Amino acid sequence: MANDLVASMVVAIWAYLLIGRGGFWLTRQRDDGAASGEGPWPAIIAVIPARDEAETVGRTITSLLEQDYPGEFSILLVDDQSRDGTAEVARAAAASLGEATRLTVFPGRPLPAGWTGKLWAQHQGVEAALALSHPPIYLLLTDADIVYDSHALQALILRARAGGYVLTSLMAKLRCMTLAERFFIPAFIFFFQMLYPFAWANDPRRATAAAAGGCMLVRRDALAQAGGMAAIRDALIDDCTLAKKLKAYGPIWIGLTHSVSSIRAYPALADIRRMVSRTAYAQLRYSPLLLAATVISLALTFIAPVISALFASGAARVLGIAAWILMAFALQPTLRFYRVSPLWGAALPAIAATYMAFTVDSAYQHWRGRSGIWKGRAQGNLQSKVS
Repeated sequence: MANDLVASMVVAIWAYLLIGRGGFWLTRQRDDGAASGEGPWPAIIAVIPARDEAETVGRTITSLLEQDYPGEFSILLVDDQSRDGTAEVARAAAASLGEATRLTVFPGRPLPAGWTGKLWAQHQGVEAALALSHPPIYLLLTDADIVYDSHALQALILRARAGGYVLTSLMAKLRCMTLAERFFIPAFIFFFQMLYPFAWANDPRRATAAAAGGCMLVRRDALAQAGGMAAIRDALIDDCTLAKKLKAYGPIWIGLTHSVSSIRAYPALADIRRMVSRTAYAQLRYSPLLLAATVISLALTFIAPVISALFASGAARVLGIAAWILMAFALQPTLRFYRVSPLWGAALPAIAATYMAFTVDSAYQHWRGRSGIWKGRAQGNLQSKVS
């Protein structure tokens, strides 16, 4: 009887996720439509925080300087005390295109207490951009491992202008080449949309707010009204925190894209673990109670169906199989978006269990005083006051 009850609960959970949570799994919030429109084209400055990004920054700079954008556009790269020649690689990329004047490399100052490294670098870049005699209308907050198709910036502006958005964000398409990436990356996008349904984030009537930090086009005036980067100085989940701040000042939009990609590689399980563990416990506001609730919820939603399907009998087994089929079905649109085999849908319980382990590891690293590690910095402990 108890097995039947649990199995019934799981099926009900998946029915809600598929029907009642903004259609997150359908991946319908995209920028796939052809961009069309006319000027005037507002001035934009891309602000790129970069710490030890020599491996990727050249391709990022090249893709930005090759944008088919009719308006004024330039790049401000904040070299966050890199040790690998990041600034030199960036300058060389701009010079090779004959565009050295459109790139400014700003040497970052030492990280002060109370800031995460990325936000401190972004803050310095935004300050420098706004101090210009003719500051830009928009800021493109992007990363040093993101590459853009030549039409991407123009399409971003057209969407932002048409919707009057104070924040227009694209979820950069993550690299999905190695076995580990195919196993984890589509599910990562699936889980992100489960937490922050894009349709809800894009609805001004709802409180849900989300953004993807690799590509955020922000209106200068709205960012100033929200208090600038200083208003979120200690946030590890900086993109969604900024989205929440900005949504109070106007509509926002986030969607999937094929035109903006991350070239950062996650070739092995350990690389994925580090990516998730760095911020997972911060997402739970460093709360042991939320951690326990998350583990129980993940176990009930993703693992219990497998246990019922394999080891229960009667109605519990049938319901467990039904729930397993529903979750595999729900993952299919994301798998198609990433062009990987639909068979990965059946592995979602195992993938979820691994992400659950990564989340527990994130809490463990926080308790060790090692949370938020990025490029040699432990940044998460400054938020420990939240727990």
